[in-house]
Amino acid sequence: MIDAIFPPDPEEVARIVTQALSEDRAFHDVTTRALVPDDQQGKGAFLFKQGGVVCGMDIVETVFGFASEEIELDILAPDGSVLEPGQIAAEVSGPLAAILSSERVALNLLQRMSGIASMSRRMVMRAAEGGSAQVVDTRKTTPGLRELERYAVRVGGAKNHRNTLEDGVLIKDNHIAAAMKRGLSIAEIVADARMASSHLLKVEIEVTDAAMALLAMQAGADVILLDNMTPEQMRAVVADAPAGILFEASGGVNEQSIRDVAATGVHLVSVGALTHSAPALDISLEIEAQ
Repeated sequence: MIDAIFPPDPEEVARIVTQALSEDRAFHDVTTRALVPDDQQGKGAFLFKQGGVVCGMDIVETVFGFASEEIELDILAPDGSVLEPGQIAAEVSGPLAAILSSERVALNLLQRMSGIASMSRRMVMRAAEGGSAQVVDTRKTTPGLRELERYAVRVGGAKNHRNTLEDGVLIKDNHIAAAMKRGLSIAEIVADARMASSHLLKVEIEVTDAAMALLAMQAGADVILLDNMTPEQMRAVVADAPAGILFEASGGVNEQSIRDVAATGVHLVSVGALTHSAPALDISLEIEAQ
């Protein structure tokens, strides 16, 4: 189980859950209305059919709380727990109609978040085999779900990169191309970015080869993003760098390659796949009517 990790913003959780229930028309469930009386009770168990990291149990509790104040959720495996196939994460009981009408929203969020947390954990463990690099996510999140997906990354043991565009200066290839069209050099690009930003913000710049990395170092960039470079290229750049510069590896990193990337000596490895490609974990809600 994980140590204390700051939870998602409650207001964002409420917004997401409200929107998801509205999208599914959970309070207009014609099938359940026709077949399940309001006074019938039921219970259920969240069964992990696939092993992985539990993430989103408090979100599930919020979903059921919005559906009915009479629903009770008994969380057996808090977020961060690692379950094997066949284990139960939580048990739910209360009005059967409300449980049935909200179960898909609860499962969708739990499966999505647990899938991200599970992939994050695998990536962190693989990276640790190669070195001490910190695995971080990217802004490649599902629109509207960033708060939950970023939390799931943390539960899996990885960390968050920029949350929004105002959290830090990251000079990407398109910024560089636009500036160079106006005749600016790498040194001028870094200087302009620093001048226009708060002194509290670091300046990071993306480079694609050793020559460009050297120019970025000479320009005084705080962080240098090594984009789509081979482990051999990254190792050489990091080895020749002066102390105090952080290096981030990025571009197509996966579970097979992350060990070799981490072994290059980079400080950070950003992995977009944590949020854009993590498969949902196979979880079911086994319900019993009473």
